[in-house]
Amino acid sequence: QHYYITNNLSPMMDSDVRILPDSDVDITKSRWGDLTFYTRFRHFFKLTDPTNCLKGNKKLDEAQDIVKQYKSDGTMPVGGVEALWSAKYLYESAFHPETGDKQNVIGRMSFQVPGGMVITGILMAFYKSPLEVFLGQWLNQSFNALVNFTNRSGDKPLPNSVILSAYFAATSLATGASIGLNKTLAPRAPPIVGRFVPFIAVAVANMVNIPCMRSQELKEGVVIVDAEGNKLGQSVTAAQRSIVSTTFSRICIAAPGMLMTPIIMEQLEKKPAIKALSKWKNCVLQTLLVGSFLLIAVPVGCSLFAQVQSIAVDDLEDDLKKAILAKDSSLKTVYYNKGL
Repeated sequence: QHYYITNNLSPMMDSDVRILPDSDVDITKSRWGDLTFYTRFRHFFKLTDPTNCLKGNKKLDEAQDIVKQYKSDGTMPVGGVEALWSAKYLYESAFHPETGDKQNVIGRMSFQVPGGMVITGILMAFYKSPLEVFLGQWLNQSFNALVNFTNRSGDKPLPNSVILSAYFAATSLATGASIGLNKTLAPRAPPIVGRFVPFIAVAVANMVNIPCMRSQELKEGVVIVDAEGNKLGQSVTAAQRSIVSTTFSRICIAAPGMLMTPIIMEQLEKKPAIKALSKWKNCVLQTLLVGSFLLIAVPVGCSLFAQVQSIAVDDLEDDLKKAILAKDSSLKTVYYNKGL
């Protein structure tokens, strides 16, 4: 049975409790399901809401208590089902789904819009000189490395050597790609082409940064579970699939703002008032434009693939496949968390 209590941090008294009918609310899953793109979009629109990153530790801890208590004994907060769902989404926006650890604010997906819009605005306004490129890509890859580490799949800590290798590799590649394209493409192409260089550099860097930051998964695999959530082993094949889909999603998140903003700015700068703006004011304008795209692009990118992915037992590594079939020969499909 489920219970409402007036204060979930106080001992439960008879007068505080109202017994509800058994109408289970499964907060381990999305409120809207994840079978379609639209239902996943609704889920991630709520999860990546930028206002979530403004909530203090007290609110986050209260949300964690509500979620843990409901999972433990079905006790609901006084606000009922709506309060429970709100607590679930606030909790999941700030705590790692597998380790349960509170994530650093900058690495949370709810910080993608404010963090991403500022960094992307800088990248797109300052992209011409090698120093501007280096500083912009260093800032961007520092942010990306933190986001990728914070939202990794699995519960094993990464060695510092792996984190530093990924960080330096991605920064070097992104900087090299930007400077190289600026020197080869920009002088021969129309001015607008130069504005697309930061996006190409970001795409290249993501292809390096994400696999490097999640290299432990490529060595040891991600956790594989059955439909009931029972751990069956770890799969490198599933890890490879999760990293490919995550990399694609991240590039899709960056694409609208970094591809559309240059086109819009090219038209706006034909107006004398906009053309007369200082570089920093121009940066602010581009930051606001990118932010408007990211508000939709972040949940869209996260929604392209279901968070919990399925994989056929026959597609797993031979040793893992044999171990699973030895326990249950009828099992055809297993599942894993792809990470964000």
